[in-house]
Amino acid sequence: MSGHSKWKNIMHKKEKTDAQRAKIFTKIGKEMAVAVKEGGPDPAVNAKLRDLIAKAKSNNVPNDNIDRIIKKASGADAVDYETIVYEGYGIGGVAVIVETMTDNRNRTAAEVRHYFDKFGGNMGQTGCVSYLFTDKGVIVVDAAGVDEDKLMEAAIETGADDLSNEGEIFEVYTAPSDVYAVKEGLEAAGYKVVSAEVEKIPSTYTTLDDEQTIKMNRLLDALDDNDDVQNVWHNWENEE
Repeated sequence: MSGHSKWKNIMHKKEKTDAQRAKIFTKIGKEMAVAVKEGGPDPAVNAKLRDLIAKAKSNNVPNDNIDRIIKKASGADAVDYETIVYEGYGIGGVAVIVETMTDNRNRTAAEVRHYFDKFGGNMGQTGCVSYLFTDKGVIVVDAAGVDEDKLMEAAIETGADDLSNEGEIFEVYTAPSDVYAVKEGLEAAGYKVVSAEVEKIPSTYTTLDDEQTIKMNRLLDALDDNDDVQNVWHNWENEE
């Protein structure tokens, strides 16, 4: 995938985040609720919660909201969410992974399967496409005025594995567990971080024609609009 396509995808995600901020808050809140249930409400001893607080802050979730989510998740009436991952193929053989958090697995499975069927794809078995993806921390840094060698040096010093020059931006790659620590290190060194997420990086990509592109966009939009869906990963190269 070209750097231009990557940057367009990043910008597309940012536009959606700006337009649907309440939905983003809800999705991060679910992740935090699960983390609190699994590891307790103290981020000092719950590394997963600590990373999610950093993720929430990077998405401009107010501190009051974060405190409220943790308090609610610690109570006796906290909603019991279950993490379920679905895999399948979109139109044209595009590999798709759908990460969900739900309090009703039957409802969520039926809805996700419906989306695949409606827009020319099919939901498969666990493992049918996940082997095509690798989990990596991806930190996007604004390239304006940045010296690549100095950024590389700072990135390696803070624990990053690699760096890619994509023109308008740099992408810094880390182990999934290191992404937020490296992000904080780069910000402390004066770099402007556009985003920092653990992403599933495809090993191969699939292109679509114009008609297939319409259906693929509709599938992704339907999944994104579902309250149970946390993340959608795919290997469609020409998303616009």
